[in-house]
Amino acid sequence: MRLSREIVDHVAMLARLGLTEEERERMREQLSLILEHVSRIQELDTEAIPPTAQVIALQNVWRDDEIRPSLPVEAVLANAPESEDGFFRVHAVLEQS
Repeated sequence: MRLSREIVDHVAMLARLGLTEEERERMREQLSLILEHVSRIQELDTEAIPPTAQVIALQNVWRDDEIRPSLPVEAVLANAPESEDGFFRVHAVLEQS
């Protein structure tokens, strides 16, 4: 299946891409090839294959929760634009009612 120029233009518009004539033609060829490969994959019998979201087993890696010294407050606030009483001073985000 070869994509039409109109389909490529529509996809480019949806993706907010400005394409030159050369890029349009290259995208038409490349997207057509991708769709051909997907079409061939859809022909495979996958009935015996269970659906998977992850192809390799994952497990969480946790580190021990150990108390460690942190930076001194002065070092943390050293690059802050504004600080007050050992805290970052920021402009109000929400109005108080």
